[in-house]
Amino acid sequence: MDSFEIGDRAVGPDEPTYVIAEAGSNHNGSLETARELIDVAADAGADAVKFQTFRADDLYVENSGGVEYLDDDRSIYDIIESMEMPYEWIPDLYEHCRDRGVHFLSTPFDERSADHLAEYVPAWKVASYTSSHHPFLRHLADTDKPVIMSTGAHDHEEVADSAEVLREAGVDALALLHCVAAYPTPLADANVRVVETLRESLDVQSGLSDHTLDPVVAPSAAVALGATVVEKHFTLNKTMAGPDHEFALEPDELDRMVTAVRETERALGSGDVRVLDVEDELYEKARRGIHAVEDIVAGETVTEDDVRVLRPGERERGLHPRFYDEVVGKTAARDVETGSGIEWSDLED
Repeated sequence: MDSFEIGDRAVGPDEPTYVIAEAGSNHNGSLETARELIDVAADAGADAVKFQTFRADDLYVENSGGVEYLDDDRSIYDIIESMEMPYEWIPDLYEHCRDRGVHFLSTPFDERSADHLAEYVPAWKVASYTSSHHPFLRHLADTDKPVIMSTGAHDHEEVADSAEVLREAGVDALALLHCVAAYPTPLADANVRVVETLRESLDVQSGLSDHTLDPVVAPSAAVALGATVVEKHFTLNKTMAGPDHEFALEPDELDRMVTAVRETERALGSGDVRVLDVEDELYEKARRGIHAVEDIVAGETVTEDDVRVLRPGERERGLHPRFYDEVVGKTAARDVETGSGIEWSDLED
């Protein structure tokens, strides 16, 4: 899997995890709140801030009824309509993201919204519920941008079909995000190992779009499993009115998440098996060598009672333990005092 570029940022298996702070519709219809969300994400160290751009009449059929998980008496159409982000905000949010050093992203849910966003976003983020909308995927592919696609509420065959549609349409820069479409997602249902499954079975970059309440566990686990992208909802305050605030991270939690992702990357290291600089002292003092435990006189035969495999501490370490059987039975070439490390020069032949 090759890395690909989102704006000035490389995304790939040998790059830092691309962290998307999902503002979604948590602006609550206020441009000022949207700008504050960008500031929070930038301060936390996220790579991108992502909003959602949609129109209710492009999403739901007429008389579509309500939805239980939102605990709102209004119809789902009315709820979605109240969450719409004005297209007129897009240039302003793009500029503010640029000023704060983060990428501006927004998930389009329809062709009209995608066309309004195309000039401003460096990549497309496809929502789970849009991931099987093949005509829409082809529409996005025509813009020649990288695609990050969530996979919630779809089985493996459906995800594979959508990935193939994008590839056939010319999308080479693709990352699939494991996602559980439950708000919030119980930690026991996070199933983070799917990050590995997607990568290995579909030969794509993979990551996690996380809806658990914990800011650290699932994102860190995803990074440990090779995620190249991690996304999580955030808000200014969980108590704000609106359907997506309660399960989102507050500013201090977002900061904890980004810190945990970066610390997990550091802890994973390179995978090279070698002696590290931080091990130098114990490398010298605690690794065992062959040492005399009795005074040995020149001309004597070295016996098992004369030597043992011990840690040297401040003394110079003797021969590697692998040579123990060769040392025993040799003739001492010179006197060796108790505690000294045995060297080849101490032995005849």
